[in-house]
Amino acid sequence: MNSRERVLKALKIVPGTPDRVPIQFDLCKQHLEYFGNKLGIPVNITDNLYEDVTWRISGNEIRVAMGSDVVVVGASVADGFKREKRSDGTWLNEYGMVMRQGPIYVDVVGYPLAEAQTKADVDAYHFPDPADPSRYKEVERLVAEYKDRYFIIGDIEVTIFSLAQQLVGLEKLLIDMMLEAEYVKPLFQKCAEFQTQVAAELIKRGVDAIWYGDDFGTQNSLLMPPDIFKDQVKPWYKNMNLELKKLNPDIVLILHSDGAVAPLLPDIKDMGFEVFNPVQPDVPGHSAKEIKDGFGDMFAFWGAIDQQKLLPFGTDEELEADIIDKMHVLGAGGGYMIAPAHIIQSDVTPERVEKFIELCKKYGTIY
Repeated sequence: MNSRERVLKALKIVPGTPDRVPIQFDLCKQHLEYFGNKLGIPVNITDNLYEDVTWRISGNEIRVAMGSDVVVVGASVADGFKREKRSDGTWLNEYGMVMRQGPIYVDVVGYPLAEAQTKADVDAYHFPDPADPSRYKEVERLVAEYKDRYFIIGDIEVTIFSLAQQLVGLEKLLIDMMLEAEYVKPLFQKCAEFQTQVAAELIKRGVDAIWYGDDFGTQNSLLMPPDIFKDQVKPWYKNMNLELKKLNPDIVLILHSDGAVAPLLPDIKDMGFEVFNPVQPDVPGHSAKEIKDGFGDMFAFWGAIDQQKLLPFGTDEELEADIIDKMHVLGAGGGYMIAPAHIIQSDVTPERVEKFIELCKKYGTIY
């Protein structure tokens, strides 16, 4: 069974039982460089419009050589766009956000719509051109190379809510949602329209799935009351998913949401999502048993391995026990692809990365 067949069966997209639970992982720049050098494989970087997504869609050649069953592709910055660092170390990305490198992730420190109040303010903002063919050259290359052997995911993370957040600022957006400010729904609409066009370009080029990414939770709770989510957020995703299914009825729809979002999972299913990622562990309502028992009939699951504490600081024995548990519980009856809950960062040693992959392969058949 090749990787593509394994993922299709594991995620219940086609009937049958996979030979083992499939594996996926993302690597930060330092790990890509380390393993690229170790394996003698060039590090191919695809600069995404939003900087941190770059590490989701880069280094596919290295990751599949290490054991990933998945190839992740996404739109790049347009040809001719150059990020130029300013004297204070910041730069403007293609969205016009002011960016600065943080200790691990890239931080937005200036928001192009920080003063937005009205629909006219949103109308005056111009998104990058989603149809620029130069954005999809790497997508075309990777699909041509891997389509027959690997499951290919088109990544449009930072999709609607998170994109709006990074355009205006989280505190402002949440307050203005509660106040029902005039600009909020038009902004969500424009974000949805932009990302629908990006997703359509990826679908046109042959991806198997579209991976949305918007965080609706914190470590302990939801970011907003459920009624606000249902009224102001949910409709845009539902409409967008309907549009993408019209383009390709077989496209698999995946949502990434960090945080304690279990209370929203019935709504997330109603939006049209089929796979839930990253099943962030160690937050309320997200134990493997709670997720599988409560929502296993709604979704296939992807993720569930803690990269905040377990991967960088746990023992090999603790990692082994957690992988066995996730295989037993989330993998029972199928419907699971194992992965860290986020990008593996440089606080995880290369040896631990290799140990994670080794253990996933060792125990992937025990479910």
